[in-house]
Amino acid sequence: MLIDRLKRFIPHSLHLNHPAASASVLPKKYPVSDFFRNPDRGFFRLSDDGAMLGFMEPVSINGQAARMNVFVQALEGSTPVGQAKRLTEETERDISQFFWKGSNSIIYEKDFKGDENFHVLTVNAATGRLTDLTPFSEVRASIEDDLPDDPDHILISHNQRNPEVFDVYRANIHTGDLSLVAENPGNIVGWQTDHQGHVRAAIASDGLHTTLLFRETENDDFRPLITTDFRTVVSPEFFTFDNRSIYALSNRGRDCLALVTIDPDEPEVEKLVYNVDRIDLDGAGYSRLRKVLTVAVFQTEKPKYHFFDKVSADRFERLNEKLPGYEISLQSHTRDETKFIVAAYNDRTPGTRYIYDAVNNTLDKLADINPALREDDMAFVQPIQYQSRDGLTINGYLTLPLARSPVNLPCIVNPHGGPWLRDSWGFNPEAQFLANRGYCVLQMNFRGSTGYGRKFWEASFGQWGLDMQNDITDGVTWLIEQGIADPDRIAIYGGSYGGYAALAGIAYTPDLYAAAVDYVGVSNLLTFMNTIPPYWKPMLTKMYTMVGDPSVDNERLVATSPALHADKIKAPLFIAQGANDPRVNKAESDQMVAALRSRGVDVEYMVKDDEGHGFHNDENKLEFYERTEAFLSQHLRP
Repeated sequence: MLIDRLKRFIPHSLHLNHPAASASVLPKKYPVSDFFRNPDRGFFRLSDDGAMLGFMEPVSINGQAARMNVFVQALEGSTPVGQAKRLTEETERDISQFFWKGSNSIIYEKDFKGDENFHVLTVNAATGRLTDLTPFSEVRASIEDDLPDDPDHILISHNQRNPEVFDVYRANIHTGDLSLVAENPGNIVGWQTDHQGHVRAAIASDGLHTTLLFRETENDDFRPLITTDFRTVVSPEFFTFDNRSIYALSNRGRDCLALVTIDPDEPEVEKLVYNVDRIDLDGAGYSRLRKVLTVAVFQTEKPKYHFFDKVSADRFERLNEKLPGYEISLQSHTRDETKFIVAAYNDRTPGTRYIYDAVNNTLDKLADINPALREDDMAFVQPIQYQSRDGLTINGYLTLPLARSPVNLPCIVNPHGGPWLRDSWGFNPEAQFLANRGYCVLQMNFRGSTGYGRKFWEASFGQWGLDMQNDITDGVTWLIEQGIADPDRIAIYGGSYGGYAALAGIAYTPDLYAAAVDYVGVSNLLTFMNTIPPYWKPMLTKMYTMVGDPSVDNERLVATSPALHADKIKAPLFIAQGANDPRVNKAESDQMVAALRSRGVDVEYMVKDDEGHGFHNDENKLEFYERTEAFLSQHLRP
């Protein structure tokens, strides 16, 4: 039997000595809003000169629902002083991110009702003057380079000329004037600038092959350097500091992504800078001030950093000494790299934000991100492993409720979205919310999850609903074998691809789950392929290889489309969908609901007309989680 082939990873001592079991008093049951509301103040960013602090707060404007908006406040040393000034007045949706342009302007992006057609806007911090740099309808824009040495311009890309491709423009942040820098010939899927903000590299694709392009100056034509099939990654990170060669993440000739340098005169020769055995690197960083490589970032069970220079390593060590028991992340810094916004967090708290003065080695607190949640009442997140039925090692995370013996618990299986992403260790409000309600939560990095090398990624090709789903099923079996899960009280919940996995779970293993929650998930692989955004079309051939080609793989896609097998579903189902979702069209959820209701099955269905691929507005998020809580409580009896 499958259960006999699974390897135990968590030792027997988990059941006896784990803090979840040893805590004597059940933690407080916190309101749903405490887990999912926006922070009272967060997203701190320093101006270039360190004289101003930017941050976001939820604010109600003209009596409308509170939305995250940008504020600025003067700094004396590391202390905010005077009255904070609100710069933006968004009422429809939260601003998701912003950054300083120099010391006088704020840049941010916004979309409309979740359609992901982002505009790029700039606000003068002194006058409050707002300029929409991309005031175009049905156009998606993004920031390519903030041009830190140019006080008046940034580089943006948008797809106004052709919805399927993105051209690069130099945007005047004061006037909104745009000038074309690089026109997309139709096959460019990524651009790369040098340290002077010149567009000098690009990635071209025909769907199955990618080519790294290079040019000496913006007046020259691009020339091809390296062509690979899409399974081989050569991704430019940034130029070397003489602007002649390129730092890149590459898995040419290896299984895992490594940091290399590529000389355009000898593109077939890679100089290895850093790699980690059996682990992909996530990225690398550098000091613009000191013109040195500083760090490589990767993940094992937890986030990891390799430092290349003593300044960065010593700074990180000093911060660790000041903040024991917390992971450290630097989120912003002044141009002279003397002051930094520091995030300190762990698996039980989103943590605290500070200003760190590297000259004086001082740490000044700005805010706790979620003081409503007491760290000691939150659950521990444990890295775990189990074996798939065909011998792959599947890594994941297990969150056990406090003060409950980890035996026969109601459990939520929570596969991640993407699917070519991964779950990571840290504070997860969904997992903590569910653990607070008495559930154990299992998250797994099934085959195809990133970070584990090319072979593990390629093992997912053509395996939606098949081996990828088996990896999830094997995780459930492992939970049962460990004695942790009550076999009669297991639900599956996921968003996007995780929503597809939830539907596939109750369609193809109908006796395994007592309930399911599908959040903006794919239900029909045939219709999904026909409703992708236009800017995905250059990659459609690649999608056909990784998921399936309706004209070639029709039989398999039919077999692995849960909406076409709704007759097998017997577990209660809750579906949530944004009406403006550009990635997973609302029709994906509509057809699943229709298929079930045609059989007289009462599926619970929540649609929000002002949302897209996931809910962002507080009132919608809170309603979704309140309804999820009630749904799971009804069917799992925690």
